[in-house]
Amino acid sequence: MNTLNVAGRSLVLDKDGFLTDLQDWSEEVAEALARREELELNAEHREILRLLRGFYAEFQLSPATRPLIKYVALKLGPEKGNSLHLNRLFKGTPAKLAAKLAGLPKPSNCL
Repeated sequence: MNTLNVAGRSLVLDKDGFLTDLQDWSEEVAEALARREELELNAEHREILRLLRGFYAEFQLSPATRPLIKYVALKLGPEKGNSLHLNRLFKGTPAKLAAKLAGLPKPSNCL
């Protein structure tokens, strides 16, 4: 079993490193997941993660890349809602990596 230890708690991860329980997520968990990906979160990352959690709350799914880009553009404007910006923040895999760091399930169309 794959686990992540955060603040004295052992959280269960699936084989791809995604949280198995969405309720386990917190900003601190996001930081720990990002460290596993060799990524340091900044305000821009956190803004996208909060937005992604809002998307999940509204639609009960993790968006693929295109819907993610459109949603970010709708909510934050075209300067942030574009593939170049999101690829830069999330190492070229924005839908998959952002969903993981936001504590959401892997988008269904991601390998």
